[in-house]
Amino acid sequence: MQIDGQVAVVTGGASGLGAATVRRLIGAGARVAILDHDGDKAQATAQEFGAHAIQTDVGDEASVEAAIKETVATLGTPRIAVNCAGIGLAARIVGREGKLSTDLFERTIRVNLMGTYNVMSYAAREMTAAEPLEGGERGVIVNTASVAYQDGQIGQTAYSASKGAIAAMCLPAAREFAKLGVRVMAIAPGLFETPMMQGLPPETVEGIVSNIPFPHRLGGPGEYAQLVQHIVENAYLNGETIRLDAAVRLPIR
Repeated sequence: MQIDGQVAVVTGGASGLGAATVRRLIGAGARVAILDHDGDKAQATAQEFGAHAIQTDVGDEASVEAAIKETVATLGTPRIAVNCAGIGLAARIVGREGKLSTDLFERTIRVNLMGTYNVMSYAAREMTAAEPLEGGERGVIVNTASVAYQDGQIGQTAYSASKGAIAAMCLPAAREFAKLGVRVMAIAPGLFETPMMQGLPPETVEGIVSNIPFPHRLGGPGEYAQLVQHIVENAYLNGETIRLDAAVRLPIR
């Protein structure tokens, strides 16, 4: 799909991987709606890049429905949907003094998995109702998993479960939408320079980087966005989860 002239929605687009994706898509000629829980930061990012900001709780179906309706009314039918919104809370299943983490598990699943599913569902409904583009394509959905879905660390049970489900639903979703000309892909990023990583002490970051084979550094958000662009433009990519990780495998902790 040619990006120029198309409408895109990017969740979590106010910062990190999402903001880099917004910048990349706008640079390629797309009109972009930023869907983010932080309305103020979304507005600031939208003003910087020339996008449209919509405060959205992706884990709330009604909020997502309203955001997609606003996108259609303001920019037009989205042909591209990129799900970057997510949280990375960590806790052991059974912590100190027998404390359980079921509340954290439920919240993580709601934001990461249900949030992705909600946006994919409402975006796909608009895409499948649109006229096909050249080659019969109607839209592209890119979801964000994580390398933790395959080698999650201690304390990442909730996060790994949410990201594993995102990877697992990629193929059946792609098969469902195939006859309607909508592709579904997922990216499983490794260790990237995101606000979450930037908040760690330097010695912690050094320890993390020591496990990355090559390139021996954290990934740049722009490299994630570059892969998003390639997925959108390469019509033969469908139904697959791509690890973007410099060959890293996460240690046990």
